[in-house]
Amino acid sequence: MNKAGRRSLLPYIPGYDNNAILKLVFFIAGAYIMLAISWAVGMIVNLSADKFNEFFLPNIGLPQLALFPAKWWTLFVYGIFHFPNSFMEMLSNMLWLYMFGSVLQSLVGKKQIWAVFYYSTLLGGLFYLAAQLLPGGMGHCPPLIMGPRAGIVGMAAATVTIAPKYRFYLSDTFSIPIMAVAAVFLVLMIVGTGMWLPVGAMLAGGALMGFVYIKLLQAGYRPAQWVYSLYDTMEKMVTPGAAARNKIRPNTQPANKESRVDELLDKINQKGYKSLSKEERDFLSDAGK
Repeated sequence: MNKAGRRSLLPYIPGYDNNAILKLVFFIAGAYIMLAISWAVGMIVNLSADKFNEFFLPNIGLPQLALFPAKWWTLFVYGIFHFPNSFMEMLSNMLWLYMFGSVLQSLVGKKQIWAVFYYSTLLGGLFYLAAQLLPGGMGHCPPLIMGPRAGIVGMAAATVTIAPKYRFYLSDTFSIPIMAVAAVFLVLMIVGTGMWLPVGAMLAGGALMGFVYIKLLQAGYRPAQWVYSLYDTMEKMVTPGAAARNKIRPNTQPANKESRVDELLDKINQKGYKSLSKEERDFLSDAGK
């Protein structure tokens, strides 16, 4: 993608319906708000913080390996929640998630976002559990692990894998390479592990999944095709057929240059930048100058 193409995409924020990364951010932020409200209600009814942590958090946070068989479902939910008193951590995580996710969405389409995040979260959780079997792993492990760090690292790894030369253009003459942003992010994530081996392994698992996911896409595979097929089947059950949609929304030509740009940017967010023809890429490049 050329520089003009990148500049033309950065200011563009898709509408909510076509913005999978924004939906993911809102979903995780909403989960934090729900948990924080539950914690506040517990304090109001004189439920101590220790009791809340003892009876509620172990059902959503990933526990130590010895307790995992009785709490196996936590592998699928731990990456959605933050601890109730960690607002600044949640805010920071959502900013990183949106930064990397918005770039990835513009390059591979909206359908890949949730899959990359969730697969990275799952593999990160498995690495976290497996690392506790290593010498010293169990002794250097927090009682519970929560938060989307593995998913965010996976998103970052996927983004730099598919576009290592991508740059954030803050002006016409000043830009920041995504590799530099990713390096700062990685340092902060490593520092945030507290040098716990299992937590570091969790981040490594998330990064590995992000890398592998993109390599599979580039090789022509669709790692989350089963999710797309299920979603499409459900969508067909509740939406009109193609003929009915055409009657409701006739296929008209763009009235002007601006609507043409919007149409092409929508196409990028739905199918990825590579879905554009050479004529469409040249048009976007000229429009961004």
